[in-house]
Amino acid sequence: MKEKLSKLSRSTAFTVLLFALAACLLLGGTVGSTRAALTYYSETYTSRVQMHDIGVSLLENGSRISWRDYGSRADGTWSENTGVLLGNMLGESEKLQLGHGYTEELAVRNSGTIDQYVRVIIYKYWADGDEKLRDMDPELIDLHLVNTGDEWIVDREASTPERTVLYYHTILRSGETSVPFSDTLSIDKSIERKSETVTAKDGSTTTVYEYDGCEFQVEVEVDAVQIHNAEDAIWSAWGRQVTINGDRLSLN
Repeated sequence: MKEKLSKLSRSTAFTVLLFALAACLLLGGTVGSTRAALTYYSETYTSRVQMHDIGVSLLENGSRISWRDYGSRADGTWSENTGVLLGNMLGESEKLQLGHGYTEELAVRNSGTIDQYVRVIIYKYWADGDEKLRDMDPELIDLHLVNTGDEWIVDREASTPERTVLYYHTILRSGETSVPFSDTLSIDKSIERKSETVTAKDGSTTTVYEYDGCEFQVEVEVDAVQIHNAEDAIWSAWGRQVTINGDRLSLN
């Protein structure tokens, strides 16, 4: 996917966003091929604070699969890597088994040299090519969340069945990795039962599966803001009012 260009704004916040997209093609009640793509989007904001050396990475099953790290030069340059999400979930000739939980441990690493607060947004939906299928149930795509409550805070006001918004509970120090926010990925086995029988004019019948030919898609966004004046920075960058007590973040 095409990389979006960075831009300047007058906000006091500095954000980095990783966008990870994985899609599997569902055919006849089984999943055939697995494919994935990864793109980046970032916004660099002017500020009276020196904003060099911020960086954020997405980790999958302990491996750093993608990142964007800003350098110390004033021109806003960065280093980045585009990885593959779910690239090793299935073997070469393996087909995805409905109802089976595949290991998908996702976490965030502060790969910059300044401390930061982080937010994760997870999107789940069904699609037919480029068309999103809004009448299909995203809850049948189970990216199982872990460590929610005290360590990853779910923003229930901003979350929907299709989108889940998470905030890390405290500062993510330079070089540190968060606790995971997911551990497995599975597709609900009930998809096999979502079908109807169609009768032709000659009296023959055919079973048509509701999800036949659809793709399930999972997107993960990772944002980071600096800790300086964090409540205002988070409000400016993410439009969310929070309270910082010591190092801990809570949602208002």
